[in-house]
Amino acid sequence: MKKQNTINSSSEEYITKLEENEEIYNVKGIFPGAREKILDIISKSAYNNDRAYEGCTRCVLAALIEHLHLSSCEGAKESLKASTGLAGGVCRMGETCGALTGGIMAIGLVTGSEKLEEFDAYKRSMENSYKLYSRFEKKYGTTRCFEIQEKVLGRHYDFKNEEDGIAWYKDGGLDKCPMVCATAARLAAEIILNLQKGR
Repeated sequence: MKKQNTINSSSEEYITKLEENEEIYNVKGIFPGAREKILDIISKSAYNNDRAYEGCTRCVLAALIEHLHLSSCEGAKESLKASTGLAGGVCRMGETCGALTGGIMAIGLVTGSEKLEEFDAYKRSMENSYKLYSRFEKKYGTTRCFEIQEKVLGRHYDFKNEEDGIAWYKDGGLDKCPMVCATAARLAAEIILNLQKGR
């Protein structure tokens, strides 16, 4: 039985605390490399990336690239670099959540194409990105950075304002925002693993 507040994509609660799913590591029959273990490590990686380095978009994207072995996808290295300015709801403006954007970028690495004329790749990427968008929106009731901050922290913070930046740290932002990264990374990983298995 799973603990409350674990990273579980079927939960309707806001994820506010990272708890390890220890039962998946202590039960015989859940083999090394099992899907649930992979999802768990990706979630933790995105969380830890954001706590250590900040920048939700790149932290989610980096976890997905590393643990789903997407570095062989064309443009993976460049996409990580290009994702930097999308954090905080696009250059800290509070618009679309950067964690969600990072997940969508990873889906694009798997499904997209560098050739504009490849419409099937475009369509496949849009369909799977919409799956992530919908699941993320269902989890938080919104996809907007400032609105998610209000839900998990009680208010939103303008990171261009030094006082708000200080308050974000004081109010637990360095734990609660990385949890949003963990959630987005797990939801994106579920979709990408299905794509990799041809589902």
